[in-house]
Amino acid sequence: MKKNVIIIGAGHAGIQAAASLREEGFEGSICIFSEDADFPYQKPPLSKGYLDGSQQKNSIMFRSEAWYENNQVELKLGELVDKVDVSQNTVYATSGVYTFDFLVFATGAYNRELPIPIKGTDQPLYLRTMKDADYLKVALDQENVQDILVIGGGFIGLEIAAYAAKSGKKVTVVEYQPRLMQRVLPPMLSEHFAAKHKAYGVDLRMGVGVQALNQDSRWTASLSTGETVAADQVVVGIGVLPSQNLAQQAGIKCSNGIEVNEFCETSATGVFAIGDCALHPNPFAGGGMVRLESVQNAVDQAKAIASTICGKPVSYHQVPWFWTHQYNLKLQMAGLSEGYDQLIVRGDVEGDKFSVFYFKNNQLIAVDSINKPADHLQARKWIQASYTPDVQKLSDDSIKLNEC
Repeated sequence: MKKNVIIIGAGHAGIQAAASLREEGFEGSICIFSEDADFPYQKPPLSKGYLDGSQQKNSIMFRSEAWYENNQVELKLGELVDKVDVSQNTVYATSGVYTFDFLVFATGAYNRELPIPIKGTDQPLYLRTMKDADYLKVALDQENVQDILVIGGGFIGLEIAAYAAKSGKKVTVVEYQPRLMQRVLPPMLSEHFAAKHKAYGVDLRMGVGVQALNQDSRWTASLSTGETVAADQVVVGIGVLPSQNLAQQAGIKCSNGIEVNEFCETSATGVFAIGDCALHPNPFAGGGMVRLESVQNAVDQAKAIASTICGKPVSYHQVPWFWTHQYNLKLQMAGLSEGYDQLIVRGDVEGDKFSVFYFKNNQLIAVDSINKPADHLQARKWIQASYTPDVQKLSDDSIKLNEC
């Protein structure tokens, strides 16, 4: 008897899970539910190439319509899943009730909203979906919109700030933390990005909170310093929270994400969680539980669970990696640098082409590379293999990286 899989979520994790199941030879039915009515697309370009017009809608689709038809993957787009009953292996959706042999939560994350008073006829803009990106682009590109306030100095906020600044807008970024991207970058890289934003005229307000937003003919933001910032448009990028309500209501163990084991299995039999919504044990985080907002994590976890469902259990054991692109700075990150006790900078910092190597207890744990893709690839191999290069050689730019 052929078994069936239901996947909730049509992002990188969900679509890769379906593709990997077919590649593994899974012959049962596969059904993907997505609240988003748009045909499944990649989200990272929304704040980069799709926003600046260098990538079009067709180029960011995961798969063609023919692929879903040829592989018998059913898409239920724009359809809400209301409830999951794991004791009955049942999903309750807008169009009816469905049973499953295996269920995959690939529900991703949702935007954290500003917890402050907001007065006005409009709301500040957020970016999560293609529809958001389309609306954001139209809103920012208007000629009468010149002053942009971006709340949040993380990846999304800064990518949008870079787009607006390059478009000739006057941009102010307000960040609660003392420096940009503080959660993931060391001070020297925060300062490097800050210098680039300032060079494009961006007004950075660091260590400052927004206490209220009021809209009349324009927006006015009241800051924790007592100052105010006026803007024609306000964009918010203050992080995300895991989409775990369905799992939580089904009695599945959750905390900062849906908790899974090394095989991405939840506390319910036959139920998996992958991607941004999954809190998993990661050997590259010292074995601790982490939730990664990363395409790589979503894709690799999807491949792992597909193999497990097909009777070939595979534990998830991959080096985390991330990237952001702001102006001419393409930052690629491999490993997790939290807790490092030594770092080595290698390359041309002033020329925006260098890497930062992080060590903890004399072990290489992470590498951040700016415009150095070869360093990034080498670092991923080293960290995956638990290899630590010779520090003295690494400090000498005249020695090739693969000889360190």
